[in-house]
Amino acid sequence: MNTYSQKLKLLFKPFALILVSFLIIYSLLNWGLIIKAGLAVNEDLIKLWLPFGLAAIPVFIWLYPKLNRVQYKRENGAFNLSLLATLLIGLPTTIAQHYLTSATGKLTSLKSPNEIITKEKTKYYQLDQYYIDKSHPGIQTTATVSGKYNNDLNYRIYVVLPVYSSAEDTAKGNPLLWLGTFYSKKISNNSSEEEKKKAYDQFANESQELFDKDSFNKYTYFERLGQVDEHDEYITALKTIEVKDPSSQIILSGKSDSFETRTNTSFPWIFGSTGISFAIILIIIAFLKIRETAPNTTETEETKSEWKELLQLFIPSKGFAATPILIDVNVLFFLAMVVAGLGFINFSAIDLYHWGGNLKEATLKGDWWRLISNIFLHGGIIHLLANMVGLFFIGLILEPVMGSGKFLLVYTVAGICASLTSVWWHENTVSVGASGAIFGMYGFFLATLLLKVFPPDFGKAFLASTLVFIGYNLAMGLTGGIDNAAHVGGLLSGFIIGFLLSHQIKKKLEQQEV
Repeated sequence: MNTYSQKLKLLFKPFALILVSFLIIYSLLNWGLIIKAGLAVNEDLIKLWLPFGLAAIPVFIWLYPKLNRVQYKRENGAFNLSLLATLLIGLPTTIAQHYLTSATGKLTSLKSPNEIITKEKTKYYQLDQYYIDKSHPGIQTTATVSGKYNNDLNYRIYVVLPVYSSAEDTAKGNPLLWLGTFYSKKISNNSSEEEKKKAYDQFANESQELFDKDSFNKYTYFERLGQVDEHDEYITALKTIEVKDPSSQIILSGKSDSFETRTNTSFPWIFGSTGISFAIILIIIAFLKIRETAPNTTETEETKSEWKELLQLFIPSKGFAATPILIDVNVLFFLAMVVAGLGFINFSAIDLYHWGGNLKEATLKGDWWRLISNIFLHGGIIHLLANMVGLFFIGLILEPVMGSGKFLLVYTVAGICASLTSVWWHENTVSVGASGAIFGMYGFFLATLLLKVFPPDFGKAFLASTLVFIGYNLAMGLTGGIDNAAHVGGLLSGFIIGFLLSHQIKKKLEQQEV
């Protein structure tokens, strides 16, 4: 088994198949659901976070069992290699999404900015005639930290400028288009407050000088900004100049290069990054030692056993019944709405309400069953998939140690608390989704990690990732369209329950080790 060709068959072959298959399938879904169908989803989520997050699913299902055959000098070796494999699969996938978005974007030619309302909505525009009004800017300043130990302090100044057909049009009122641009500077976050203030003042003065010198007439074409973090900052900048309905304004980013060359860099890097990923795995494999298969067990039998174990994850079984049942019920509700002809990518709010969505007025008037029914409804296929992935992973970790009955009980209680929080917070919103209950389970898990219920190595491995998962999803909720009230309600209720039950869980784990 320790010949290089055998290790290639055992480890490199599945890795390569996962990478290529995941890249192709994810790209097709992105093209079909987001680019072609126009599903409104945060572009940073699609291009960056999901490729890495979802890549972990096939890695831990198909590659992780094989990595357990490797002899390691340290604990968690298979887990760490699985994380590395996830990163190496996510890298070319995220590069491919940037290329796909740019390559499929259409260019619309406009004689003037006013024509944009009469033309088809596209990603790119070419303006034959335009005037940038520098005298009425909207400005938003941010300061964020980055780096492994928050060593870097990043200053950014976001500026939005009105775009008119000519200088004479500035007196006609609000423009149809806005140009977004920004200035940035990175300094050490370890500097004193006085040094930081001095650095910021210098940055502000330099940015002002660059702004004054720029005529903003060098652009060959413009990109229409979608749901990205920069867009949100520009919207905030518009609020500083009291623009009416700032969130509906069209914001463009100016491009100075040729439209035909926009994908020249990203396309080669899809193959380059894939090659780099393959090379890293090939080098690592050369230094690994593989344990032999169990006596009288062939590799074919092992593969069949792995598939059998995979199928069992989705079929209720002893010790793992609640999670598959919850996933099955959620999927059945979704399929029922699809069969009823209500949609696939998205469902309307009125249809979700009729099927059991949580609405304050109806719930408080006696439809208390909505506090539970809404937990099994989802706004569309992406909403369903995202929640089921989260449920699957937390169920895989918690249900075996909690027991199916207790897992289902905590899930339900957290879901009801999430629904009550949503009712308390929202006046006229139809709330649906399992995310509140799922956040409750992550809150439960967080409590057990903080109270060191699990072994130290396990706790260290999952504490950071759980905090990142919770923090990122709560931050995403601030962008709109997500019921963050339900998330917070579920998280807090689950955390409290986890705090109360941690002693029982720890005692059970200790008994299992004896």
